[in-house]
Formats: sequence, C-alpha cells, structure tokens
Amino acid sequence: MALVKKPVTGMKDILPAEMQLRDYCIEVIKKTYGEFGFTSIETPAVESLANLNSKQGGENEKLIFKVMKRGEKLNLAEAKEENDLTDSGLRYDLTVPLVRFYANHAGELPSPFKALQMGNVWRADRPQKGRYRQFMQCDIDILGEASNLAEIELILATTTTLGRLGFKDFKIRINDRRILKAMAAYSSFPEEEYDNVFITLDKMDKIGIEGIAEELVKAGFAQESVDKYLDLFKAAEGKDSLEGLKVIADKIGDFLDADTKEGLSEIISSVESTKTAQFEMVFDPTLVRGMSYYTGTIFEVAMPQYGGSCGGGGRYDKMVGKFLGQDTPACGFSIGFERIIMIMMDEGFKIPGADQKKAFLIEKGIAGDRLSEIIKEAQDERAKGSQVLVVRMNKNKKFQKQQLTEQGYEDFKEFYLNPLS
Repeated sequence: MALVKKPVTGMKDILPAEMQLRDYCIEVIKKTYGEFGFTSIETPAVESLANLNSKQGGENEKLIFKVMKRGEKLNLAEAKEENDLTDSGLRYDLTVPLVRFYANHAGELPSPFKALQMGNVWRADRPQKGRYRQFMQCDIDILGEASNLAEIELILATTTTLGRLGFKDFKIRINDRRILKAMAAYSSFPEEEYDNVFITLDKMDKIGIEGIAEELVKAGFAQESVDKYLDLFKAAEGKDSLEGLKVIADKIGDFLDADTKEGLSEIISSVESTKTAQFEMVFDPTLVRGMSYYTGTIFEVAMPQYGGSCGGGGRYDKMVGKFLGQDTPACGFSIGFERIIMIMMDEGFKIPGADQKKAFLIEKGIAGDRLSEIIKEAQDERAKGSQVLVVRMNKNKKFQKQQLTEQGYEDFKEFYLNPLS
C-alpha cells in the first residue's frame, strides 16, 4: 500500500514562515503573562474519559478522540460496548485538565494560583477553513481568588498581550451569568428553561431582536414573557456600558443581587482606567458563552474588523469542587491562538526586531580548507547576533535567492571555486 503524504483529515502541516510567527507570538505571550505573575504548567494530552465526560465540556464532549485500552486491558473478544474498549481520550480543551491538575497538586501550589497553559487540543469536529481537529489553545486561569481582582487581572493581562501583538480597536464584551438568570426570572421564564432561552439569545448577532422574539414564541414561551424580556435589551440599547448596566439592574430590581451589579461595574471601571492597549470595555447583556460551567462573570474578545471573536472566558467557581469535594473560586481567559495567527498571516505581519538574516551561498567543489574559512566567517557573524544560513549554491541561483528572500533573508554573500568568476 502506498504511503500517504498529506496530513490526516483535519490536521495540518506548519511551514517555516508560520512557525516563526507562532514562535514569536508564544514568546510575547509567555513574557507578558509572566509579568502579571502567571506561571507555566503542562498537562498530558490524554485524559481519563471519566473526566472528559463529566458534563463540564458542553458540546465538546461529543467530539472526543477516544483512545483504546492497551495490552491486557484490551479484550476485543469479550467487549460488549464502547466502554469495554476505551478508557481515555485526547483533551478537547485545557480547562478540564487544569482543574484535575489543581485538584491533584493543590497542596503544593500557592493560593491564589495563576496558571498559564499552552498546548494542542483535539476535537473530532467537521474540518473547514480556519477550523482544524488539532489546534493550539492558550489559557490563563486564577484559582483561589474569589474577588473580582481575578477578572481585572485576567482582562488586563490578555488585552496587554493582544496590544503587544499589534491588535487595537477591539472590544471586551462582558456580562454575568447571574444577570442573565435574573433577567430571565424577571421575565417569568420557567427556571428549567433558562438554558434554552439563553441558547436562543446567543443568536442575537445573527437574527436580531425580532428573530429572537419569533424563536422564543415558537418554542412555546408566553408572549408576555418574551415582550418583557426583550424590552430589557431595548432599554439598554445605545447606552454606554455603565449606564446600560444600571438601566437593566434598576428594571429587574430585587431579582438581581446588588453585589453582582456593583462587581461588574467595578471590573469595567478598573480596567478602563488602567488599560495599556487600545480597546473598549462593553457591557453586553446578550453575551451568553456556551459552556455550562460558568457561574458568574463572562467575557469575550470581539474583533468585528476581522469578522468575529478571538477569545473568551469567565468564572467557574463550581468546577474544582467536583474533584476536591469543596468549591474553589476559579476564573480563566483563553486567547484564540489559531485565529490570531491566521489574522496576522493574512495581514502580512512582520516580526519586529528580528535578527538580520544572511545567506552564504557556496559553489560546489570548494576545497575543505576554504570551506572551513567560510564557516568560520559565518560563526563570527552568528556571534554578533546575525542569523546566517550556509548552503551550497544551486544551478538556478536566481530562483534559490528568490526563495530565500521570501523566507526573510536580506543579505547574500557568494563564494566561488574561482574567486574571479
């Protein structure tokens, strides 16, 4: 059987130009997050299926790449169902592994613990442009901090990083799951139907407020509840973040804890007054975030000029407790690393301050002693900080130099068997 040269469906090879950009971005990300006190950790690519299927991963739990049992544990003859064949799977995100990691090492870690985790994840999703089955995620999380200092630090660290990567004029959309529930309760939706209401609300950008109204009525909700609910969004429309939040909080009254409203106001004000990147904090009562584990504040990086969002996160105070038996406050923010790389590639981003790249082209047949002199010269240049490529000269030298130019080489030096040629 012939070998297959293309990657497995949904995976991709990364060429040198993109790899250089990825390495640069990783360096900026790690340096910036380090300045905010985040420390790098690493978790295994493979996790227990019990953890991956713990109802904490939302729709991702349907997309697990499962791993078959190994050795004596794999008994094909006696297997009756899937669980007899598999016991683990490739991680579909970095949050579930982080929580397991924290539960396993809590006694060895500081409190609060500020974690940075970058690594590949795998989802058996339908591949399409910009969506792969293997992709890099970049998460920062703070565990053990109950106050909104966690949200403020996460947002400032993430936006500072995006600013250093050249992004500006984006928005941080922010909301709170408790506000979403309070608005639904005020509108007299049944509590057991909240998630269905939120799933519909999440389509606001696509179908608009009239489309939301139509879908909710078709789903069987009372017209009075639908009208009351959507009037809240209309009341906040066109107002700045703090005023919009106040309008909704005043309307729903006792359905919302005053501390929730004040906490969100404090996050918005604190970030706006201390930010270093060019972006805007926007209270958005339509922001839902799909993961069921969120318990409080939720946020998202919106970049409409690039056609969508580039990251998000929120507070998940109940997740660690499923491992430890006692709840631990937790909050995280994930940058859409692959989306950012794609945008930077499309924009033709040039890595700033890169070492000068030189190429020494050596004609075939040059004697050993002369070759040593050339390599010594290259070594001297490298010691001064230049990046020097030493290669044999091709017959089609023009095409060779063209390819090297595309790779960022700016200076060429040619060495011939006959120096006068």
